[in-house]
Amino acid sequence: MTEYHGNILKMEAEPANPVRYSLPIGDKFVDMNELLGRPIQLVCNGQINCIACGKRTKTSYGQGFCYNCFRSVPEADASVVHPEMSRAEFGIARDLEWAKANDLIPHYVYLAITGDVKVGVTREHQLPTRWLDQGAIQAIRLAKTPNRHIAGIIETFLKQHYHDITNWHDMLQNVIAHVDLLAEKDKAVSLLPTELQQYRDDNQTVAVFNYPVQYLPQKPVSLTFDKTPEISGTLTGIKGQYLLLDGNNALSIRRHNGYFIQLIT
Repeated sequence: MTEYHGNILKMEAEPANPVRYSLPIGDKFVDMNELLGRPIQLVCNGQINCIACGKRTKTSYGQGFCYNCFRSVPEADASVVHPEMSRAEFGIARDLEWAKANDLIPHYVYLAITGDVKVGVTREHQLPTRWLDQGAIQAIRLAKTPNRHIAGIIETFLKQHYHDITNWHDMLQNVIAHVDLLAEKDKAVSLLPTELQQYRDDNQTVAVFNYPVQYLPQKPVSLTFDKTPEISGTLTGIKGQYLLLDGNNALSIRRHNGYFIQLIT
């Protein structure tokens, strides 16, 4: 029996066949692929620490922040979720130096198959991690922009035609749209105003991902440490940021950023 304990962060994912996952817990990184098919137990004692300042918090805001940090740190700014709201190019930001390094850099608008086709935005250096975090089985770059705001504007136009949020039920069940992403990219670009079509990315590569899943859940049930402080079962799969236990139970690791966990394998 091996035991790990500490605050957790979202799993790190590496593009391999299948995708390789490691769980940051305390000062360790646990190879989760090695635990596939084995019984595991995760116990939460109720302690949550803010991933920005480290202070204990009764409630986690915005996937890991205490209330004060959620309202003040740049990592929790509204533009993180709504990139069209970025105003860094106008010198307006919670932290302009942070914004220069994170908003005023090249961004990609992409199409991904996580169930239905979805549109999304990510910083240049976050590919393919962003796709893996969402459990995409295929993805393609649609546009490349010089900053976050323009990428958000493109996404806003395309949200009239595509989802921008992953349906986690469909993603875990592998209920997917059978779509030619190359053709869909041409269609999406044609839907944009002329002044935005100039940002089309010439890369035509369709990325394809395979996940370490032994069993596809028929009716996935979401578990949380807030309601179930002790979660155990056989690890039957990992996809996106979800651990699949005993087939149908699904635990979102990203949802529990900053939670203090004991992992027993």
